[in-house]
Amino acid sequence: MQQLNRSTGVPGYREEWFGEQCGGCRFWIPLSGKLGQDWGACTRTGPPFDGRVRFEYDGCEHFSVRDDGAFG
Repeated sequence: MQQLNRSTGVPGYREEWFGEQCGGCRFWIPLSGKLGQDWGACTRTGPPFDGRVRFEYDGCEHFSVRDDGAFG
């Protein structure tokens, strides 16, 4: 399972990935407290990250944009 932590500083980074980060996905729920500023859980059923804690800048091929357009 590939983590897909897409650093903007690596060669081959694609601009469309910037808008496809976990923090902007409708299935990403932030943790409570200070950790919730950067970390949350994936709640999308099916993908390998379902139920896993993810960094807000991670991403995956199952990204689905949030209705409110918010991030984090």
